[in-house]
Amino acid sequence: MAPNASADAIILATADGILQVRTTATPEGGKANEAVLRLLAAALGQPVSALELLRGSTGRNKIVRVI
Repeated sequence: MAPNASADAIILATADGILQVRTTATPEGGKANEAVLRLLAAALGQPVSALELLRGSTGRNKIVRVI
């Protein structure tokens, strides 16, 4: 994840399922995490409630599960 980016985007997908997500949100108060989940949910056509942040709430690398 790259917070404070110039635009929200999912810019890279690798064969092993790793995505690079950029968000304009700041990392303060969990705002960037929420923005990443909203962006992923929209890309997957799922509600945000279908995604769960498993690991990485305070770091740049995150593990998200689609329920």
